Amino acid sequence: MTIMKIAPSMLSADFNQLAADIQRIERMGVEYLHIDLMDGQFVPNISFGPMVYAGLRKKSNLVFDCHMMVDRPERYIKSVAEAGADIITIHQEACLHLHSALQQIHQLNKKAGVAINPATSVESIIPILDMVDQVLVMTVNPGFGGQAFIPSTLKKVAQLAKIRNSEDLKFEIEVDGGVNDRTARDCVKAGADVLVAGSYIFNHEDPQQAIDQLRSASDD
Repeated sequence: MTIMKIAPSMLSADFNQLAADIQRIERMGVEYLHIDLMDGQFVPNISFGPMVYAGLRKKSNLVFDCHMMVDRPERYIKSVAEAGADIITIHQEACLHLHSALQQIHQLNKKAGVAINPATSVESIIPILDMVDQVLVMTVNPGFGGQAFIPSTLKKVAQLAKIRNSEDLKFEIEVDGGVNDRTARDCVKAGADVLVAGSYIFNHEDPQQAIDQLRSASDD
């Protein structure tokens, strides 16, 4: 049975009470906090920057899973690491020198991840899979919460799981976008290890029940 990790996306939290939401979610037994950094260039929206990371870090001991949806992410890696990120994931599409940027993350003693958008192939990241701790498969187009899950992205999850097994690699597979109790089962079946869920958790009348339902996806 897969040991599933749940990563609530803070993009769907109440921005008026982020600290309170984090502490409430932490008590519900999740492993990660998924915190998006958006620059208004790579994606249309702007969100949490390093100063927000530093403030939230004082409120939680959870793993901070930093998803950098920014152009030229190497400009922000050091500041995000110093602010308290534990895992720093950068987009293949946004990084001209991906190998170098991943090295930079590891040199700061942080786990390194690479993300791919729905239209990006797994083949484009094969050369660096032995460098990463995590591969994030976007199951929606990035930049906005609450979007519908794109089923065709499951093929990429399965492809990554097959490569991981055949090459004896150790990276985790994370999925982000449109994850709920139904799509979570498909993701886990395809090979996902980490489920990012935002609106499904934070908009649920009982967030603890939502988390438990996601967790049960690995029981099927």
